Amino acid sequence: MKIDIASYATLELEFLVLDYNGTIALDGRIGEASADTLKKIAKFMKIYVLTADTFGTVSSELEALPLELRILQSDDHSAEKAAFVESLGAERCAVAGNGNNDALMLERAALSIAVMGREGCAVATLLRADIVCGSTEDMLELFLNIGRIKATLRK
Repeated sequence: MKIDIASYATLELEFLVLDYNGTIALDGRIGEASADTLKKIAKFMKIYVLTADTFGTVSSELEALPLELRILQSDDHSAEKAAFVESLGAERCAVAGNGNNDALMLERAALSIAVMGREGCAVATLLRADIVCGSTEDMLELFLNIGRIKATLRK
């Protein structure tokens, strides 16, 4: 996915890296509309979901979706998420998150989006975002309507 943004940057994005709880799920559950939108995005971007699986539901919630799930294993989820983005090539990644442990991956990625949903958003993450969205669906729809990204980020 190539996005030319006037007086800002040209982004060549291959990967979408998402936090789970608070970003694409609420209380461990993903909504049907979000699941449908992820299926559309997966046709042109490789999607990864990174999570500690706080509610123990992520495997069953995402099993039918065309994405790769990574359960965090370390004691430092912030560093683990950032290292994962770096391993893919941060300049090719769009990321979205809401928690404090998402701030570093947002800082490193080519395009970073904070989601200010019902769970809220950590200030550290908010301050590292290129774009802030009010809901999961608004965030996901950016990738189906890249004119929204251009309109928000152009100078």
